[in-house]
Amino acid sequence: MTRFIGRTALVTGAGSGIGRALALAFATEGAQVVVAGRSREPLTETVRLIEEAGGKALTVTADVSRAAEIQAVVDAAVDRFGALDVAVNNAGVFRGGQPLADLSPADWQEQLDINLTGAFLALRAEIRQMRSQPSGGAIVNIASTFGAHTRAPGAAGYAATKAAVSALTRGAALDHIRDGVRINAVSPGAVDTPMSLRAGETEADRADRARATLPLGRVSSRSEIAAAVLYLASDDASSVVGTDLVVDSGATA
Repeated sequence: MTRFIGRTALVTGAGSGIGRALALAFATEGAQVVVAGRSREPLTETVRLIEEAGGKALTVTADVSRAAEIQAVVDAAVDRFGALDVAVNNAGVFRGGQPLADLSPADWQEQLDINLTGAFLALRAEIRQMRSQPSGGAIVNIASTFGAHTRAPGAAGYAATKAAVSALTRGAALDHIRDGVRINAVSPGAVDTPMSLRAGETEADRADRARATLPLGRVSSRSEIAAAVLYLASDDASSVVGTDLVVDSGATA
């Protein structure tokens, strides 16, 4: 498919996991991809993979919790490629595994700063650019089933930030659809990334657990999350506004 030929897509948290899968998927469908994150080395590897497959990409290091840095990412995208057509706000951290009363204020704050304030600052910079363009743009935020859709022991702080991302997505979508900026979210459940592994669990252990507990019998693949995101970012979803698409192997059905 070539839904994004001639378009520029920005992906935060693109150095690994879902973020890298998103960047590669956009490039495969023709987009020029701006990959952003806090560490240059994994971003460089993402760009190498894109360029090796014949695509175009740009690395920009940034901490999404800092307004000036995420603004610099948007500016770099426009300077290099002329516009910002698609943005996926994927950067996030999980600090948990213990009851809320044992969660440190530092871990709470880091999740708040990256997962929620980072999403706000990225949205703010992206929307301001997109609404200045005749073609507008599309934004997809990565939320989570933990939050608006379900809860789990040891994840209260993380769930609170991701529930807020879902609410922020819907509010921003209403605020800016008349500006030509279409905003949605994807809420993944367990995915084949290290984040879904429990303490001391191997991938084989996770597969056994998924067979016993998930209606589909397995965790979602990164490519399946990417497919959902690319759909929402594409013209195929041109009348989809403010939705939160759950991709979770049936866990919250």
